[in-house]
Amino acid sequence: MAETRFLKTEQGRSIAYHCQSGTGPTLVFLGGLKSDMEGTKAIHLEAWAKATGLGFLRFDYSGHGVSAGLFEEGCIGDWHEDTLAAVSSLTTGPLLVVGSSMGGWQALLLAKAMPARIQGLVTIAAAPDFTEDGYWASFSAAQKAELETQGYVELPSDYMEPYRISKRMIEDGRDHLVLREPLDLPFPVRCLQGTADTAVTTETALRLLHHAICPDMRLNLVKDADHRFSDVACLRLIENSISELL
Repeated sequence: MAETRFLKTEQGRSIAYHCQSGTGPTLVFLGGLKSDMEGTKAIHLEAWAKATGLGFLRFDYSGHGVSAGLFEEGCIGDWHEDTLAAVSSLTTGPLLVVGSSMGGWQALLLAKAMPARIQGLVTIAAAPDFTEDGYWASFSAAQKAELETQGYVELPSDYMEPYRISKRMIEDGRDHLVLREPLDLPFPVRCLQGTADTAVTTETALRLLHHAICPDMRLNLVKDADHRFSDVACLRLIENSISELL
């Protein structure tokens, strides 16, 4: 396996990445909240891209994986800056972007920032605006008070230790919402969603489908698939979705 490299961003953050060259569009994988670039989907797609002859980029947002920084100090805007830095510095030409969970939100922000470079987009359990519609909307009065007094709240996770959600993450998230104003996606989009996902609901996937302005957008619901979306059948479905957009 290739050695992990590091990119220094304009903001002074050190971002870990793996990048391989190829022909055609570069496949960019954007991971989820507290996930890293060593996850099943990222590694699988890297191998698939290599076998297919595509360029591929995976990286860790700041505060994730082996990149510098603390997760608790980060926010959606920071990770959007990381994404822009990685894509701008490490790739050229058209992009085919795959965004998983929070990475789906990041993919939509990337699409707003550089639509001309994106050839197609695949989302997997995309979670746009989750800081507002998921976290803030579900916080009790006591949790909102705790956010004000100590600057964070801790939330349980089905997959790892509790998430520490900061006041900064909530406030910054409001500056990056994508479902409150027109969302123009002038390229084909494929959305994948498991019906057994306990982290992102089917309603979220439908909301994105109805909200976006897109000439070719499809939602594929997979019965009983969970948020990981990483079994053999799901990985094959991701491959097929990417192949459609090539």
